[in-house]
Amino acid sequence: MNHDDLAYWSKRAADWARAYHASLRERPVRPDIDPGAFRARIEAPVPEEPEPIERIFDDFTRLVPDAMTHWQHPRFFAYFPANAAPASMLAEQLANAMAAQAMLWQTAPAANEMEALVIDWLRAGLGLPEGFTGTIHDSATTATFSAVLTMREKALGFEGVAKGLSSMPRLRLYASAEAHSSVDKAARLSGIGQENLVRVPTRPGDPLHSMDPEALDSAIRADLAAGLRPAGVILATGGTSIGACDDIAACIPVAKAHGLPTHVDAAWAGSAMIAPEFRRLWEGVEAADSIVFNPHKWLGAQFDASVQFLRDPAPQIATMGLRPDYLKTPGAETVVNYNEWTLPLGRRFRALKIWFLLRAEGLSGLRQRIRNHVAWAEEAAAAIARLDGFEVVTGPILSLFTFRFRDDATTERLLEAVNRDGRIYLTQTRHDGRYVIRVQVGQFDCTREDVMMIPTVLQELAGRI
Repeated sequence: MNHDDLAYWSKRAADWARAYHASLRERPVRPDIDPGAFRARIEAPVPEEPEPIERIFDDFTRLVPDAMTHWQHPRFFAYFPANAAPASMLAEQLANAMAAQAMLWQTAPAANEMEALVIDWLRAGLGLPEGFTGTIHDSATTATFSAVLTMREKALGFEGVAKGLSSMPRLRLYASAEAHSSVDKAARLSGIGQENLVRVPTRPGDPLHSMDPEALDSAIRADLAAGLRPAGVILATGGTSIGACDDIAACIPVAKAHGLPTHVDAAWAGSAMIAPEFRRLWEGVEAADSIVFNPHKWLGAQFDASVQFLRDPAPQIATMGLRPDYLKTPGAETVVNYNEWTLPLGRRFRALKIWFLLRAEGLSGLRQRIRNHVAWAEEAAAAIARLDGFEVVTGPILSLFTFRFRDDATTERLLEAVNRDGRIYLTQTRHDGRYVIRVQVGQFDCTREDVMMIPTVLQELAGRI
């Protein structure tokens, strides 16, 4: 295949993509397929000789889409979305064509400087104060891992990266009982250890399920009394399970009183902060040391694009950065190289899709989408609450809520029936020991009619159980 072929097949691919998106409502959101069935259909020896692209493209269109869960389906209400606005898809094509390795300023000057610009655009759009800077990671897991490593090094006087951890004090991290599992992963892989991640209970009766700041203070004091060394506090805005939002304005002063850095995981809900009326959910965030949110979840940037804002990047660069001779830029020793802010050396040109997206949609268009999703989720939750045998367990926090049907066993049977049916896609979690079903509205192209199909499908299928 040469570049002339690429020009032709790129047009074919664009035509296929247009037809695919137009047909999504006619497809089941999740395929009815058994593990291993798709592999059996494509099983073949490694190709020794080249095959015509026509045959490869035909195999793709014939085999792959029907074996995929359709993340761009307008009735995808399961996990947080991985949206792909058309402007973002176009930008990814251009980034793929240039195929730059943006590890240093000198290897991709435009990518480097555009990253600084879109970080500043997003900071302003979310209402964060000037002074915050940041970088674009692949996912929030990497951003949180980077923040936790930095907490570790600050607690150890930046000696852990050189000397190792074997002779170092036992460190402790603190996070809400509702914090995402990426915090557990960061504790594991940072060498702090999952047993040293203290899950602080939430405030009883709090509709936002916030970490209890008094319990946080007590946990830190108990560890200090036991001779342990606290390293940092991880707070959540929009937790994955039920959308829990920690009281940042109350918790950060506790952390600061003990000299601890803070990281706010707003991977999903952070996007909503482009609408000022939702900023009450992270009031006090301007005092955080690190914040992560994912434009690829709710703003429409193609996966992957996770933004970490930093009050002061110096501690993270001291933790993550290396600059051997072969990675120096002669004559520009002070230039920003974003690989020093994160784990991988290699970096994609992720800023381009955010630049395209923000210009093509504008903050006003993105705000209206998010406001619609929140309003439609509230309407759907109210409709489900009126159905016989249904209970809304956790009310909507932004566009996420949970419900159950009669008891755990029946709720599980209902979820299985919903996802076999294919018209909508939902997932489960546990809350207060009960099996509940999550609903999260956020797909870029969904409509009110798509969202209100949720109670319709639930009522129909519940009648058969």
